[in-house]
Formats: sequence, C-alpha cells, structure tokens
Amino acid sequence: MTPQLAEAWKRHTGPRRIINFFLSGFILAAFIISLRNIEIIPEFLKDTPEQMADLFKRMWPIDWKFFQYYVIKAIFETINIATLGTMLTLIVTFPLALMASNSIIKSQAVRMIPKFIFVASRSVNSLIWALFYVAVFGPGALAGVMAITSRSIGFVGKLLSEALEQVNRNQIEAVTSVGANPVSIFLKGYWPQIKPSFISISLLRWDINIRETAVLGLVGAGGIGLLLESAIDIFKWRAVAAILVAILAVVLIAEFLVTRLRKKII
Repeated sequence: MTPQLAEAWKRHTGPRRIINFFLSGFILAAFIISLRNIEIIPEFLKDTPEQMADLFKRMWPIDWKFFQYYVIKAIFETINIATLGTMLTLIVTFPLALMASNSIIKSQAVRMIPKFIFVASRSVNSLIWALFYVAVFGPGALAGVMAITSRSIGFVGKLLSEALEQVNRNQIEAVTSVGANPVSIFLKGYWPQIKPSFISISLLRWDINIRETAVLGLVGAGGIGLLLESAIDIFKWRAVAAILVAILAVVLIAEFLVTRLRKKII
C-alpha cells in the first residue's frame, strides 16, 4: 500500500465519527446517571461475601424429605401450568396469526387487530399478568395458566404470522390453480411450509413457560414459586435449597427434551 493510499483510508467517515462520539458520550452519561440513581450502599457491599457464605451454610445439607413430600408435587403443578398455558396459547393464537398475515388477509385494517393484541401481550411482563389474574381469580394455578397464556400470545403470534408471510407463493398458486377450496389451499399450500416453524415455536415457548412459571408463584400464581416464597418467608433455607435444585433440574430437562424433539420432528 502506498503512503498516499494509507493516508486516505479511514475506518469511519467524518459524520460517522461525530455520531459515534456523541453516542458513546450518551451511553456513558446514561450509565453514570443510572449508577447514581440506584443508590448502591458501599457498606452493604463490604460484607456481601460473608452474607453469601452464611446463607449457603444455612442451605446445607439439602432437605430431601421436604423435596420428597412437597417439592415434587409443586414441580408437577408447575409443568402442568406451563403445558396448559402453552396449549391454550396455540389454540387462541393460531387464528389470530392467520388474520395478521398479509399473505392471507389483504385488509390492513383487519390485520391491525391481531397485531395490536400481539403487541399488548408482549408489552406486559408475565409477573404483571399474574398479579392481574390473581386479583381476578384468586391465588392458584388458574391465575398462572391465564398469565402464561396472555404473555405467550404475543410471542407465538408474531413469529407464526411472520412464518406465514415468508411462504413460497408458487406452491400456493399451484394449489389455487387447480380449483382448491380455501381449506385445501391452507392444508396443501401453507401448512406444509409453516409446520416446522409451528413446531419449533411451540416447543420453544413451552420451554420458556417452564422457566416463567417457576417465578409466577412468587406473586401467588401457583406452581413451585409459591412454595419457594413460603419457604423464604419462614427462613427454611434447607427447603429453599431443595426447591432451587428442583427448578434447575426441571429447566435442564426441559431444555434437553426440547432440543431432542426438535431434531426428531423437524
């Protein structure tokens, strides 16, 4: 490379460097403001290692009798809540995803209705949904199922509607050209193309719901989180350790099952 070319080459243009400078300054300022607003107390940080060590000592040995008599039942309830919530989500979301897809519905006004539902679902955290349904139905598994469903609709609906919009139009036109009715067009044209995405999205959401359901019990929405909150409130740290081990085991097993099922089915 000649000296002239070496001098001419620059990683970013002048306007780009200016933008990067101000963007970096904004990020740094936001970080400093956030750090000051969270009000970290240095005195509390000094004895954090000692407090953590003391907590782990109280958790050991794990209370396996508590695990046997209480945790296993709560784990099954957690899995049931996540599974029922996922199934209800698929039932509700599938027709909404069809309505939101521009490859099926040409009216933008009609498509805006399910898209608004998807955005509203995703914009509210599952814990907020759980608090709402606990207020409506009272504490228990029903509130958990409804919270999982309400939160999952936005996730599944968005991904499924996008999968419908990315189908190969040639296959749809081929089925339509032979005079197939709308049901046959969907079953022979759309479904074979979106089936892998549908299965993948469903399994992924079920895996996510397993994790979220373990937390919803902290606000009274059933599952193992409710048991965890009770154990923490009465300082039964050995029982807390048993619950945490169970949650970790369930999450790992769910991850393994989802991965294996996706490989076999898709």
